[in-house]
Amino acid sequence: MPDATDRRILRQLLAEPDLANAELARRAGVTPASLWRRLERMRETGVIRAVEGRIDWRRLGYEVQVSLRFTLDKTHPRAFDEFIAAARQVPEVTEIQTFLGSVDLRLSVIARDMAHWQQLYRESILTLPHVADSDALMLISTIKDVQELPL
Repeated sequence: MPDATDRRILRQLLAEPDLANAELARRAGVTPASLWRRLERMRETGVIRAVEGRIDWRRLGYEVQVSLRFTLDKTHPRAFDEFIAAARQVPEVTEIQTFLGSVDLRLSVIARDMAHWQQLYRESILTLPHVADSDALMLISTIKDVQELPL
C-alpha cells in the first residue's frame, strides 16, 4: 500500500506526467535516488502501469465523440468474443469496456464530423455482431477530466 510519500509522488506525477525526475523529486520532498527507488517499486507492484500521453481528439480534427452502450444477444456462446474482435477492427473505436448489469459493453468512438459519424455508424457500428440493443450518447462538453488521488 502506498504511504504518504508515495501518494505525494503520485499526485505530482498525475498532475504533470512529463515532469523531469529531479523536479518531481523536489516537489514530492524526496531525493532523486529515493524517488527512483519508490517509482521502481510502484512499477514492480503494478501501482504504476505506465506514464502515458492523453490525446485531445478535437485538436486532431475529430469533432464528434460518441459513447455507445451495447447489450448483446447472449444466446450465442461467443457473443462477447466476436463483438470485441469486430469492434477492435474499427480504427475510430478508442476504448472498449465491459460491464456487469443491463449494459454489457461501452465503446468510445471518434469521428471527424457528423457525415463521418453517419458513415461509421452505418458501415461499422450497425454491423457489429450479436447486438440486442444499443444506445448512443454524443459528447457535448467535458466538465471535469482530471486524474487525481482521492486522498
